[in-house]
Amino acid sequence: MKKRRLTFNPVNLLMIALGTAIYSFGFVEFNMGNDLAEGGVSGITLIAHALLGINPAYTQLLLNIPLFFLGYKYLGKSSLAYTIYATFCMSFFIYLFQKLSIQIDIGGDFLIAAILAGTFAGIGTGIIFRFGGTSGGSDIVAKVFEEKRGIQLGQALLLIDVLVLLASLSYIDIKHMMYTLIASFVFSNVVDLVQSGGYTVRGMIIITDKATEAGPRIMEEIERGATYLNGEGVYSGLDKKILYIVLSPQEIVEVKKIMAQIDPNAFISIINVHEVVGSGFSYEVKKKKIF
Repeated sequence: MKKRRLTFNPVNLLMIALGTAIYSFGFVEFNMGNDLAEGGVSGITLIAHALLGINPAYTQLLLNIPLFFLGYKYLGKSSLAYTIYATFCMSFFIYLFQKLSIQIDIGGDFLIAAILAGTFAGIGTGIIFRFGGTSGGSDIVAKVFEEKRGIQLGQALLLIDVLVLLASLSYIDIKHMMYTLIASFVFSNVVDLVQSGGYTVRGMIIITDKATEAGPRIMEEIERGATYLNGEGVYSGLDKKILYIVLSPQEIVEVKKIMAQIDPNAFISIINVHEVVGSGFSYEVKKKKIF
């Protein structure tokens, strides 16, 4: 059997490079320029820079290389390859922006610096994630913790970031740490926004005895497709039709009104949907002809 050859999408490579450039610019201009710390491997590079005078462009690469071997077992070949590419790009751009010495005058306002640091990091990382890469470093370590110790990925990342931020108190004061936490909050929100494509979608699961009445009415009034799922009541043992619909947040209110009229006792669960591909979301629905 022939081994499948690893191929790279040129668009992905270009966008990952763009993402690392955006991240690196914010890192150099706002984190390094205003003594703001950061979590993960990037935070460790800032500690090494402050205490030992080592350029983060070098430590970013040196710290990640051993992690590539660690991550080989836990990341897919494609994801690992894109991660290695992103890491080399990031080291290059961190070095480049230090040499270019681009200055943005923010009047010494640390709050603006924190917001911009989080925004640039979030946009850059979101682009990297969206096009198949990762920022390496703590992402790989967290994945190993998840596989070996059963610790959830998000919890492992949070633990690593907390430890690195605590270690950062060796070179920054509490004031700068508070601004760093603001940057981290902005980062987490921006990266989710960029990665999800800038739109918010909700999934609605409706358990009702009047599903056959509710489904057509929702389709007619909201103009969204609905799906019947076959279910069975655990207590009653009776077969039930369950409605599943994907909606915008504004449409949720309208569906609630419809269900209040049809079946006030309906059980409704609303969930966040990370991404939707299909009619009305990733491409336009054909408009109905009025005449």
